[in-house]
Amino acid sequence: MTFSIVARQGEAYGVAVASKFLAVGAVVPAARTGVGAVATQSYARVAYLEELLSRLAAGEEASAALEAATALDEGRETRQVGVVGVGSAATFTGSECNPWAGGVAREDGDTAYAIQGNILTGPEVVESMERAWRESAGEPLARRLLAALAAGDAAGGDSRGRQSAALYAVEPGSGYDACGVLADLRVDDH
Repeated sequence: MTFSIVARQGEAYGVAVASKFLAVGAVVPAARTGVGAVATQSYARVAYLEELLSRLAAGEEASAALEAATALDEGRETRQVGVVGVGSAATFTGSECNPWAGGVAREDGDTAYAIQGNILTGPEVVESMERAWRESAGEPLARRLLAALAAGDAAGGDSRGRQSAALYAVEPGSGYDACGVLADLRVDDH
């Protein structure tokens, strides 16, 4: 259904996502300044967004927060989630996500990312996204997120086609009146 990247670069956090699903930006991404970012997809559990951000704000590592949240969810095997916190990243793909489904999470100095997708044309989508993320080092976060998303799309993306996409990013002091919102872009139906 969907492919996404959740990432941290310095103090900035963000999510970029694309799907053959109407208004993916209304459901999948969330980020909080100084805390982290989350993407919930496949049979998305929107409650994960606030639950995981609250766990990160309380000091939990991304992997521990994700493990605790999914352990309590009876529908976890249909879910896919990516989460990035202050110093960590984690991804989860339930065993009942439609193929191809999978992801990767890594931490590298002042950056961390989780890339995941389901109903993809193949693992090359995630691999291409990771390569684009790494090759765009030195660029601003929003550009890196878009580069990764474009690379995933170019590699085949969602096997059903395209419908919507979103980019949401936060950074302390950015945005209108220093509200912290660095980017908030959505294409709800294309």
